[in-house]
Amino acid sequence: MESSPQTRPSLLVRIRDAGDRAAWLQFVDLYAPLVYRFARKRGLQDADAADLTQEVLQAVAAASRRLEYDPCRGTFRGWLFTVARNRLHNFLLRRKRDARTHAQADSPHLLEEQPARGADETALWEQEYRQRLFDWAAAQVRAHFQESTWQAFWRTAVEGQGAAEVAADLGLSVGAVYIAKSRVLARLREQIQDLQPD
Repeated sequence: MESSPQTRPSLLVRIRDAGDRAAWLQFVDLYAPLVYRFARKRGLQDADAADLTQEVLQAVAAASRRLEYDPCRGTFRGWLFTVARNRLHNFLLRRKRDARTHAQADSPHLLEEQPARGADETALWEQEYRQRLFDWAAAQVRAHFQESTWQAFWRTAVEGQGAAEVAADLGLSVGAVYIAKSRVLARLREQIQDLQPD
């Protein structure tokens, strides 16, 4: 399995300061969608996934002053996964208890919303993390490229279209499509590298 980039220690140090608005905005921008999508894929509805995301972010905020980056103890992403998984588990237990207590009519749907047994949550988390990291980096760098360059990259690298087809559609040479793809990929790697430890 390809290793995923780690959270930059400097970001973890900066979020210790509750007044560092820029650090918290970057942190929330990067991690809130990750937690939200993880919750949605585990069966929560939109509002419940949003609530769970808020709970996880509140837990991070409460623990942020005590966060010490020690790669020997594991990754921040691993700790965040544990927090998200535990909050999800507690949420589902509360929901199940409430359904039994109130004998709600929709309680049969509760079983449908439960995560599949044996599902590999760690693999799901890593997949969601890599997707979120790509989405975040793409949003950061897109404005730095002309639309034709971005489309050449997107259509070949993400959508899997052939370079010749994309070149014809965009009025570019096949070589220009490959160069565009390479330039955008390099910028994406650079953006993602900025999140990795020094």
